[in-house]
Amino acid sequence: MTVAATLAMAVVTTLPATPTAGAEPPVGAAAAAPPDGPAAAWLVADMVTGQILGGKDPYGSYAPASTIKALLAMVVLDQINPNAAARATEANTDVECSCVGLVPGQAYTARQLLDGLLMVSGNDAANMLADMLGGYQTAVAKMNAKAYSLGARSTRAGSPSGLDGPGWESVSTPHDLALMYRAALNYPLFTQIIHQTSALFPDGNGLKELTSRDPLLRGYPGYIGGKTGYTNLAQETYVGMAQRGGHRLVVVQMYGSDDLWDQGRALFDWGFRHYG
Repeated sequence: MTVAATLAMAVVTTLPATPTAGAEPPVGAAAAAPPDGPAAAWLVADMVTGQILGGKDPYGSYAPASTIKALLAMVVLDQINPNAAARATEANTDVECSCVGLVPGQAYTARQLLDGLLMVSGNDAANMLADMLGGYQTAVAKMNAKAYSLGARSTRAGSPSGLDGPGWESVSTPHDLALMYRAALNYPLFTQIIHQTSALFPDGNGLKELTSRDPLLRGYPGYIGGKTGYTNLAQETYVGMAQRGGHRLVVVQMYGSDDLWDQGRALFDWGFRHYG
């Protein structure tokens, strides 16, 4: 059975509730000091037990950028058949990119849009999925209701895509993002999409190949998948999940000043060493 299929069958538990302000999560006694890096805030947690193995400001509020797209994906999977289709509009494409390249008038299924949303962080795909949910504001309201229902009480989506600006900022915490991504693994299609390296996507004349932008997907042993993000407000953000030796970990990094992949790999390695 593939890693994706195994995780899609897993029952996700809830991360511990937010502690009092200023408290830091416990670090396993067997683990060495966690690796430092460019992320101002980070967290490593066990996805099965919910134990937080270590973190730096894991309950601090930061802009999530495109890592919030997992929340939109869950709402879509709750409410829309993946085979449901609609036609893209000019309004869907009127957005700051990154974009998957929607063609106005072209029909897309929700599944194809989710590929574009999660694999290449398509902000145009986010806009179209929001329309399929009832419109931009309706989609944002549904995302915030979903976050609340999952216990991510420090999260507020300001847009379907994670784009932000004055008066429509999104906010989350490493703790909340870990909780949301662990919940998202209960959706088999979400798990399949973040684990795939490529997919075919309509381009108005046929099909083009999408290639996942997740830099750890091809090189980290036991890697399941994740999501990157960037805006000027958020800086670099990242959520990733991996499985090794019967253990599954989630790593969250927020407000990175540089690329986060070396630190992300090191945090996974540090987390897995916790188990000896």
